Amino acid sequence: MLPHVNISKQFAEPYKTFAALDAQVKSAVEQAGLSVLLAELVKIRVSQLNGCAFCLRMHTRDALAAGETTDRLAVLPAWWESQYFTDQEQAALTLAERVTRIGDEHTAAPAAVDVETALTAQQIAAVTWLVVVMNGWNRIAIASHYPVGP
Repeated sequence: MLPHVNISKQFAEPYKTFAALDAQVKSAVEQAGLSVLLAELVKIRVSQLNGCAFCLRMHTRDALAAGETTDRLAVLPAWWESQYFTDQEQAALTLAERVTRIGDEHTAAPAAVDVETALTAQQIAAVTWLVVVMNGWNRIAIASHYPVGP
C-alpha cells in the first residue's frame, strides 16, 4: 500500500506546473478540433484502466454535464463491442489504452482500429498528450489518497 501523503500539499509548485501543463494540453485538444466529449471519454477510460476513483467521479460528472449519455458511459469499459462510438472516438480510445498500457505495447496484438485513418497527426498528438496528462493526474490522486466519498 502507498503511504498516506498528499504530494500536492507537500510540494505545491510541481502540482501548479502540472496543472499548467494540463491547461496547455486542453488547448491542444481544442486546436486539434477534438470535442469536449471525446476528451472526457479518454479521461474516463484512462481512469478506469488505472483504477482512479477520484478522477472517474470527476470526469463522469463533467461528461454528463457536457451532454454525454449514460448508455455510452455504461459501455465505455467494453467500447469495442458496441456501436456507440464514432471512428474518431474509437481511435482516441485505442490510443488511450495503448499509451496507458505502454509497458505491454511490445507484446500486444495490433490494434483493430486504424488510428491514423480516423485521426490526423495533430489529433493523434493531442490525444496522446491528453492520455499522458490523465495518467499523471491518476497517479497524483491515487498516490495522494484523494478522498472519494458520496
